[in-house]
Amino acid sequence: MNLRKYLTTGKEKTTILIRFLVGVVFLAEGIQKFLYPSLRGPGRFESIGIPFPEFSGYMVGGFETVCGLLVLLGLFTRYASIPLIIIMVVAIITTKIPILFGTEMMGFSLRNLEYYGLLSMIHESRNDMAMLVGSIFLLIKGGGMYSLDLKLFGSGDPDHH
Repeated sequence: MNLRKYLTTGKEKTTILIRFLVGVVFLAEGIQKFLYPSLRGPGRFESIGIPFPEFSGYMVGGFETVCGLLVLLGLFTRYASIPLIIIMVVAIITTKIPILFGTEMMGFSLRNLEYYGLLSMIHESRNDMAMLVGSIFLLIKGGGMYSLDLKLFGSGDPDHH
């Protein structure tokens, strides 16, 4: 299995827009888990019902910070997007699926909202969905033209290394 091909990237100039969006949001959210642990880190994880909230909160914060920075730099972009995808899938399962059904599920708490159901879940998950889709995009496309991936590892096109 050639892992190097997952380090190369295309030369699309617009990929930087998705990298900036995903990288800034994850970097900022990760840092906040350390700065405001009761609000964004272990305290929030405990209120949601995530097991081992002290460990989980700081671990997720660490991945968000490091991977967000890697995405911003366009370094190991495809690899950095994998933990971010996992984080978003878990966030949707633990915080948005209960909103869809209007009840606590699998031990995960339900936030107090004006209404529940599909439209409420979509509204509440708009940021999660944007980060998930952006991260999947980066997994597929890589860092693009203005990335360290391109500078260090070249283009995925064998004729343009």
